[in-house]
Amino acid sequence: MTAEEILTRIRSKAALVVGDICLDRWCTYDPALAEPSRETGIPRLAVVATEVTPGAGGTVANNLAALGVGRVAVLGAVGEDGHGVELERALESRGIESHRLVRSGGIQTFTYTKLINAGTGMEDVPRVDFINRHALPAAVEEEILRRLGACAADFDVLFVADQAEAEQGVVTSRLREFLCEFAGARRDRLVWVDSRLRAGLFRHAVIKPNQREAETACRELFGAVDYERLRRHVQAELLMVTQGPDGVVVVEPDRQTLVRTRPNPKPVDICGAGDSFSAGAAMALAAGAPPCEAAWFGNLVASITITKRGTGVATPEEVMGAAKEMPR
Repeated sequence: MTAEEILTRIRSKAALVVGDICLDRWCTYDPALAEPSRETGIPRLAVVATEVTPGAGGTVANNLAALGVGRVAVLGAVGEDGHGVELERALESRGIESHRLVRSGGIQTFTYTKLINAGTGMEDVPRVDFINRHALPAAVEEEILRRLGACAADFDVLFVADQAEAEQGVVTSRLREFLCEFAGARRDRLVWVDSRLRAGLFRHAVIKPNQREAETACRELFGAVDYERLRRHVQAELLMVTQGPDGVVVVEPDRQTLVRTRPNPKPVDICGAGDSFSAGAAMALAAGAPPCEAAWFGNLVASITITKRGTGVATPEEVMGAAKEMPR
């Protein structure tokens, strides 16, 4: 299947990203304006410009919208705060449905604030993250489960963004159980999982860890790295392990294939590369591409986004151009 065929077919597809939908705030500061505070004497960081983009699972959704997927939606939790408003606006401005986000005064919107030096263009001071220290409120969890149960079957692809490093995230054990049962029962739908710490707990879905995440999961489960055994453990027909600049290992029953990516010796920013790969590869699968062709397409998308600062996206025109440079 060609890149053009995949791009054409995904225009009629619907995708839902469920899980940790975050806000990325890119704040440019001017070091020349770092005068000390009159009250404390501590130099200030003088922010002169701010750009906001959807982050974590929102990055996947952003890539899906840019690729031309027919319908893109998110389901997660946000606080009743300014960052939540910014996130909803950022999603809606990209044509991404945000009305399924559950708003709660019991949490704050998961937000990454990245400080960029105006003189160098570099992120050179510590990031400021707005995180939740406690478990998701029970009422919020219940409402997320209710909304997911009501709409899951309406989407061709469900992306699971399990990014939180503890139990404070949206993908709780109950939500994970629902998704596993849905993936097992609805083989006509694709469930694609990207989980930083809990890949080995999912079942029946396509699992996409990066190399470190896959090796950690294998060692915790088996004491040794064995991708095929991990695939069997999660009862999946397909496991895709991204390998950074080397590409992705496609693990199918009794077969592993390294699908190489388009070389780029000087990437601008690799942040979000895994999310852009997920968007491309999963939608290619939904369009009918075989696993290795889907990995090739996902690699194409990621090879474009790493040439852009921040969590960039790839347009159909850019994908078509890259496909000419990286034949299968």
